Amino acid sequence: STQSTWELEGAFALLFKSKHFPGEIVACKRGGPLILGIKQLGAEGETPDFLRTESELESRSSSADIVEEIFVASDASAIVEHTRKVVYLEDDDVVHIYEGRSVTFKADRKTRALVEQIKPIQTLELELESIMKGNYPYFMLKEIFEQPESLTNTMRGRIGSEEGVVRLGGIDQHLQVIRQARRIVMFACGTSYHSALAVRICLEDLTDIPVTLETASDFQDRLPPVYRDDICCFISQSGETKDTLNVLEYCDSLGAFTVGFTNTVGSSIARKTHCGVHVNAGAEIGVASTKAYTSQIVTLLLFGVLLAANRVSTKGYRSQILRSLKQLPQDVEEALKLDGAIKELAGAIKDYRSMFVMGRGSEFATCLEGALKIKEIAYIHSEGMHAGEIKNRRHGLLAFVGDEIPVILVCTKSASEDSGPNVSPEKIESLMKEVLRQKGKPIVIIDHENEFVNQAAFRVLRVPQTVKCLQPVVNIIPLQLLSYHLAVLRGLNVDCPRNLAKSVTV
Repeated sequence: STQSTWELEGAFALLFKSKHFPGEIVACKRGGPLILGIKQLGAEGETPDFLRTESELESRSSSADIVEEIFVASDASAIVEHTRKVVYLEDDDVVHIYEGRSVTFKADRKTRALVEQIKPIQTLELELESIMKGNYPYFMLKEIFEQPESLTNTMRGRIGSEEGVVRLGGIDQHLQVIRQARRIVMFACGTSYHSALAVRICLEDLTDIPVTLETASDFQDRLPPVYRDDICCFISQSGETKDTLNVLEYCDSLGAFTVGFTNTVGSSIARKTHCGVHVNAGAEIGVASTKAYTSQIVTLLLFGVLLAANRVSTKGYRSQILRSLKQLPQDVEEALKLDGAIKELAGAIKDYRSMFVMGRGSEFATCLEGALKIKEIAYIHSEGMHAGEIKNRRHGLLAFVGDEIPVILVCTKSASEDSGPNVSPEKIESLMKEVLRQKGKPIVIIDHENEFVNQAAFRVLRVPQTVKCLQPVVNIIPLQLLSYHLAVLRGLNVDCPRNLAKSVTV
């Protein structure tokens, strides 16, 4: 089995069994996630078999041997019901499991030699209840409604009693290095990229440091320069996103300082970055990310507030953000009350083959994320668009708006702010009139009263109003619920969309 892995290229996590060696398994990995769970660790005070080398195991008498249960999985949620003791395997680790024992080797690809090693055992903090559906029909719906709690957990212990104080233990010792950065570069894919996009404007406003966003897969194709005074942030819910990990290795080789933001303790990104922050959203079983997305936004905002703590000019803005963060779980709870109205809306538009989501400023990220959820869960073609582009007919967006196609407009005041003052209600009305002129069906997400919107919109979804940088957290709730109800009404499996997986392929 080891000889086979020398010839393999790309990412893999493999198990080998043979009829010639019954009761034995060899596991190895490169790129893909792989963890071992250990059910029984031996008598108290005794070194468990799992931590012994091959020679130590052979020297033990058979009467002293204690049989262990060993589980192999790609995600901790698969084994937490059996054990909380786990070992995280690194790339090119090879594990030989036999007779309730295991021995770990490090494979050297250059010399093709195997070197014995001892791996530390860690304890999972994952609760079994968090991976059960409870009274919900799908994990996705459960996780959408868990967001008030998950946001509270993300903030717990991180916002001090003193006004304007934020504590992030994972990066406290490296703050001086991060604050001296020439620029902050954020790498992510998919939903994690959208969370970074949602906070970019606020991060630049708070820190006065340029923030660059990169899709990890595109960055791999270009491999542009990265400098030692860059701070490279890697955002991933699983912490195992292969493209993001490849970029991490590249940046690390160039001497850049790396910071990880993941929702999985012990993941590859968490282990390989210089420092990082755990998102603390809790286990997310549904393939479509919901609560991890909103918790990522909050985590990145706390990161920005902490970096700006020594800037007097942003003290008032930081205080406003922290006050709004404390109110955020209640705002999300209020937005979840739209569930009934959104279910009725989904019934009215479930048969359309296309729809569009439009917004401005930080809400452009909301549009991209909402469109992504509709695509991957309901299998309806949907696009997130910047509302400013609709004014320029040469860009072709209006060519798609017609035949009564649903157009979701995110028209909250924060969505119209960009980094400057509020855009007047006239601009919101102008956008709606343009959609109506092309016979589109405007569905408006709004946080304030607007008489024209109330009269002209096909549907109006009113959400609570909060500070600009937190409005994307509230505004994504109706779009998450809409994608869920569209999928259910179309008879689709919400938790397991086709061609997608959670840990193995992300």
